[in-house]
Amino acid sequence: MATLHAPFSSFIPHRHITTQNYDQYSDHQQLLSLIDRCYDLKQVKRIHAYLLRFGHLFFDPYSASRLVTVCAFSPFSSLDYARKVFDQIPQPNVFTWNTLIRAYASSRKPNQSLLIFSKMRHQCFDPPNKYTYPFAIKAASELSALREGRVFHGMVIKTSLGSDIFILNSLIHFYAACGELDEAFKVFVKIPKRDVVSWNSMITAYAQADYPEKALELFRRMELDKVKPNDVTMVGVLSACAKNLDLDFGRWVHSYIERNEIDMDLILTNSMLDMYTKCRSLEEAKRIFDKMHEPDSVSWTTMIVGYAKSGDFDAARNVFDMMPNRDIAAWNALISAYEQSGHPKEALSLFHELQVAATAKPDQLTLVSVLSACSQLGAVDLGGWIHIYIKKQGLKLNCHLTTSLIDMYSKCGDMDKALEVFQSMDQKDVYVWSAMIAGLAMHGCGRAAVELFFQMQEAKVKPNAVTFTNLLCACSHAGLVEEGRLYFNQMLTVYGVAPEAKHYACMVDILGRAGLLEEAVELIEKMPISPGASVWGALLGACRIHGDVELAEKACKHLLELEPRNHGAYVLLSNIYAKLGKWDAVSRMRKLMRNAGIKKEPGCSSIEVNGMVHEFLVGDNSHPISKKIYSKLDEIVSRLKSIGYVPKKDHLLQNVEEEDVKEHALYLHSEKLAIAFGLISTDYPTPVRIVKNLRICGDCHSVAKLISQLYNREILLRDRYRFHHFKDGHCSCMDYW
Repeated sequence: MATLHAPFSSFIPHRHITTQNYDQYSDHQQLLSLIDRCYDLKQVKRIHAYLLRFGHLFFDPYSASRLVTVCAFSPFSSLDYARKVFDQIPQPNVFTWNTLIRAYASSRKPNQSLLIFSKMRHQCFDPPNKYTYPFAIKAASELSALREGRVFHGMVIKTSLGSDIFILNSLIHFYAACGELDEAFKVFVKIPKRDVVSWNSMITAYAQADYPEKALELFRRMELDKVKPNDVTMVGVLSACAKNLDLDFGRWVHSYIERNEIDMDLILTNSMLDMYTKCRSLEEAKRIFDKMHEPDSVSWTTMIVGYAKSGDFDAARNVFDMMPNRDIAAWNALISAYEQSGHPKEALSLFHELQVAATAKPDQLTLVSVLSACSQLGAVDLGGWIHIYIKKQGLKLNCHLTTSLIDMYSKCGDMDKALEVFQSMDQKDVYVWSAMIAGLAMHGCGRAAVELFFQMQEAKVKPNAVTFTNLLCACSHAGLVEEGRLYFNQMLTVYGVAPEAKHYACMVDILGRAGLLEEAVELIEKMPISPGASVWGALLGACRIHGDVELAEKACKHLLELEPRNHGAYVLLSNIYAKLGKWDAVSRMRKLMRNAGIKKEPGCSSIEVNGMVHEFLVGDNSHPISKKIYSKLDEIVSRLKSIGYVPKKDHLLQNVEEEDVKEHALYLHSEKLAIAFGLISTDYPTPVRIVKNLRICGDCHSVAKLISQLYNREILLRDRYRFHHFKDGHCSCMDYW
C-alpha cells in the first residue's frame, strides 16, 4: 500500500472511474485510509481535488464525512476549509452534520454551531439524534444562550431522548454555565442512574459558582452513592476547599487522592497547589511544587500569587525570577499583587521590566493593574502614555478598561480627560457610570454628580450598591444634605438596592460634616444591621471637625472594639485632644499606642515630574536636591509672611512650647515640601499635582491657597478623601472638607 510520503501519483489511480467499475474499484478503501493519515492541509486539499474530479467518490457519504472530520479535528485543522468541503456535499448525512456542529461548538464561533443545527433540521432527511444534542447544547453553554438551550431541552424531551445520560450531563453543564444552578440541579436529580460525569458536572458547577459547601456536600453524597470519583471530581472538590478556606478538609482530600491512587495529572496537581496557597499553607504548597517534574505556567503563577498574598514579596519575586518562561499571566500576577497590596511603585517598576524584556505583550489585565497603580501615585504622565498605547495597539476599550482610565484620570486630577473617555464610550455599563460619578465626587462636583445620576437613569442603566456609595460621597463632599437623605431613603424603595454598612457610613458622614451629630447618632442607633468600623470611623471624623470630645470618645471606643489595631482611631481622637490643648490625654493615647505596638501612618506626599514619582515625608531631606527644596521653601514662607500669613499653630498636633519651633514644625509638612519641589521642577502653566496619603491639615490648606495666588500656579492636591483644586487663592472645596 502506498504511504503519504510516496509521490501523489503512486496512490491516485490513473484509469478513469466509471459508474460500472466503481464498485469493483479496490482503491476506494485505500483512499479513505489515506484521508485519515494526512499530515498537513496540503495533502487534504490534494485528496479533496481528486474527489471532486471523480465525483462519484465525493457522493459517497463515508468519504465526504471522513474528509470533513479530518479538516475539522486534525492537528492542522481548518474549520473554514471544513465548512467549504461540507457546503459542496449534496446530501450530507447526520454524521457529517454532527461533525460540523461539534467542531463549531468547540471553536471561537459557537454561534455557527446553532445556525448549522437550524439548517440541519430543515435540510437533513434524518432528524437530530442523541449525538447531535450534546454538541448543540455545548454551543449554547459557550454563548450562555439560555433561551436556545431551553429549546434544546424541550426538543430532547419531545423526541424521547430525555433519559440519555450524555444529553442530561450536557444540560447540567449548560444550566450551570448560564448561572441557573437550580435548573442544573433539577436535571441532576432526575437522572435515573448518574455516572461520574453527572456528579462531576454538578460538583464543578457549585464550586465555580461560589457555593463550596454545596459542592463538598455533593461529594459526600457521591461516595454514599458508590460512584468512584476520578481526577476531575477531585479538581472540583479542591476548588471548593480553596474557596471555603477549609485547609483541614483540603488535607483530607489530598490523602484521599493518594489512598485511592487517583491519577495526579498536571491539572489536579495545580488544583492542589491552588488550594494550599489560598489556605495560606505555603510550606505544603512548596513541597508539592518542588516534587513536580515539569511545572507549567499555572504552577509557577500559583506560587507567585500565594507568596504575594501572604505578604512575602521577596519569595514571590524569587519564584518569578526562577520561572523559565514567563508568560503574561505570570507578569500580571506579580504586577497585580503589588498594586493590590499598596505597592504601586513596585508595580510600575515591574511593568517597566516587562516592556524592556519584551518577552510577553501586555494585555488588558496588565493595563488595568498598571492604571490602578498610576491612580494610587497620581502618575498621570504614565497613565496618559498607557491610554495612547491602548489606542496604538488597537485594543478594544471595553467597560473594564474604560472604568480604569476614568478612575486614573480622576484620581490624577485631570477631570477633562476623564470626561472625554467617559463620553467617547457608546455602551456604558453601571461601573463606567459609577466611576464617573466617583470622579466628580472626589473633586467636590456634587451637583454635577447628581446630574450624571439622572442621565444614568435616562440611559436605562440600573444603579447598584457601588453607584450609591459614590453618589452619597458626592453629596457628602459638597454638603448636599437634603439630596443625600433623599437618595439614601430611595435606595431600597425606588431602586431595589438594600443599604449596606458603607452606605450608612456615607450618610453618617453627610450628617456629621454638616454638624448634625445628633441625627447621625440616631441613624446609627436605628440601623437594621450592626454598625461596622466604617460607620464609627465616619462619626469619629465628624467629631474631629466639630470638636465633640465626649461623642468622639464613644465612637473611638466602638471602633477599637471592632478593630483593636486601627491606628487611625487613636490618631483621630489624639488630634481632637491636641486641638483642644488636652496634652495629658494626647500623651495617654500615645502611650496606649506604644503599649499595643501600633504606629501612626507617616504622612507622605508624592508628585510626578517627567514620568518619575518623587515622595516626601515630614522633614524629609533625602531628596537629591533637598537643599534647593528647602531654599525654595524659605522663599515661600518669606513671601507668605509679607502678605500677612500667620501659621495656624493649633494644627500642630504636638505639645511644643517655643513659638518658633511650632512654626518650623509646620513648615516641614510633606505637602509643603512637595509643593516647593513642584514649583522648582515645573513651569507655568503646568499644574502642580500632589497626592497625599492622609488628610491635608488646615495650615497646609491655607498655605496652598496663598501659594496658588502668589505664584500664579494651579495646585491639585489629592488627600485620602478628596481633591483640592487651589487656584487664585481659592480652593474648590470652599473650605468644606
